[in-house]
Amino acid sequence: MANGDELVKYITERVVTFMETPKEERRRNKAKEPWSEKWFGMIPLGLTLMKRQSSGKKQK
Repeated sequence: MANGDELVKYITERVVTFMETPKEERRRNKAKEPWSEKWFGMIPLGLTLMKRQSSGKKQK
């Protein structure tokens, strides 16, 4: 039962913190990440860097 009580306490603290934070501050702190990184992690970034690196060698 202690784990359930701890979970309820944690959720309650998060909700109270959220409710006390002004709406403008919540919007300002939210940085939007690109959808490709959100869904696939660092794989698209790695592939993009590899593509740039290989195309740079071909031009030289």
